[in-house]
Amino acid sequence: MTNPAVANLNPLLDFSGLPRFSEIKPEHVTPAVDELLATGRAATAAAERAEPTWDAFVAPQEDANERIGRAWGQVSHLHAVLDSPALREAYNANLPKLSQYWTELGQNEALFSNYRKLHASAGFAQLSPARRKIVENALRDFRLSGAELPADKKKRYAEISEELSRLGAKFSENVLDATNAFNLVVDENRIAGIPQDVLQAAREAAQADGKEGWKFTLHMPSYLPVMQYADDRSLRETLFRESVTRAAEFGKKEWDNTPLIADIVRLRAEMAALLGYANFAEVSLAPKMADSPGQVLGFLDDLAQKARPFGERDAAELRAFAKAELGIAELQSWDYAYASEKLRAKRYAFSDQEVKQYFPEDVVLAGLFRVVESLYGLKVVPATAPVWHADVRFFDVRDAAGGLVGQFYIDLYARDTKRGGAWMDDARGRRRKGSALQTPIAYLTCNFCSPMMKC
Repeated sequence: MTNPAVANLNPLLDFSGLPRFSEIKPEHVTPAVDELLATGRAATAAAERAEPTWDAFVAPQEDANERIGRAWGQVSHLHAVLDSPALREAYNANLPKLSQYWTELGQNEALFSNYRKLHASAGFAQLSPARRKIVENALRDFRLSGAELPADKKKRYAEISEELSRLGAKFSENVLDATNAFNLVVDENRIAGIPQDVLQAAREAAQADGKEGWKFTLHMPSYLPVMQYADDRSLRETLFRESVTRAAEFGKKEWDNTPLIADIVRLRAEMAALLGYANFAEVSLAPKMADSPGQVLGFLDDLAQKARPFGERDAAELRAFAKAELGIAELQSWDYAYASEKLRAKRYAFSDQEVKQYFPEDVVLAGLFRVVESLYGLKVVPATAPVWHADVRFFDVRDAAGGLVGQFYIDLYARDTKRGGAWMDDARGRRRKGSALQTPIAYLTCNFCSPMMKC
């Protein structure tokens, strides 16, 4: 167990309540990881000697590994939403340690044997459905981690796992760095058609750099409105080309993800072969609902055959409209969003830009929460928690009696330090701890434009 005094000094070692995001610093990462991994290995050693029962064998490991996952989850989350050189260095320095730990755990023959004994025991049937599923998933994951491989192949599997973790992190960092590296400042001759709120943000962004004009970037709140509304076709083309060639061979060599992709594909194929699978798609599907890659491809082919005629009809209609109404003889990739918006406005008197004024953030969130409340009988209420950025909001989810069901963070706005896209992840899982129930906490992460942001 973590020393309370140490936990007070290192927020990553405090599991008593909500994550202490406002206090976490890069220098906290290595000490926390080292202590938690040492505790995890001690729990593993004890589990190797324990009786194969839930309380003696599974529960202590679950507790230790949950703390590791929660602490590293906070570090990984900050790496994705509030990256900095110091945090990136700490993250990459400790990533191999985590990869090695989970690989060791997944290949531990004594643990694997104990799980098999538990699964075969009379007591297994007496476990709750959730606990039986945990045991069954553990057996599956041992096999997928190479627990049944000979020693030399286990070693190679571990090397591949560590390298894939490193390559995945580097890939995301390259995309973020390449995205942040590009910007384009234009004059008033090139801004026709772009909505005023977007132009205001672009003007403020240019002024922040000490420049005249309007600054556009590859961050989605800046990029998408240009692609959808800018009358200047060459401006759309420039941003499109810069976007689709990010972190590629056309930019800085140190950000080029091309060799990383080749390495990832090669290593995944080697890992699949070590485990006895024909390809990595089979490995990926092992814990999922689809039975085989062929089944997935069959589903996609069937979907494509049904959808393609409608897509071709819409594309032909759009090409004809663009030629007749916009003077675009041949639609290019950077024209589709623009032409679609013009067609929608002409045919249906409907524009995304006009509609969005009726959906400000607070109205949309309130409507979303009302849907949740109507469907599930839950209440979403604002709450307070330490956060990683001033824009982040925190909410409780409560039942009809006011009992706490769960909590979540919402981080809506794009930042230079934030990975692109939108995703959900968990900060803490729901689980029974003795007589107490640990309620779940989730992250909801987006990349919208802040009203005060220079997109």
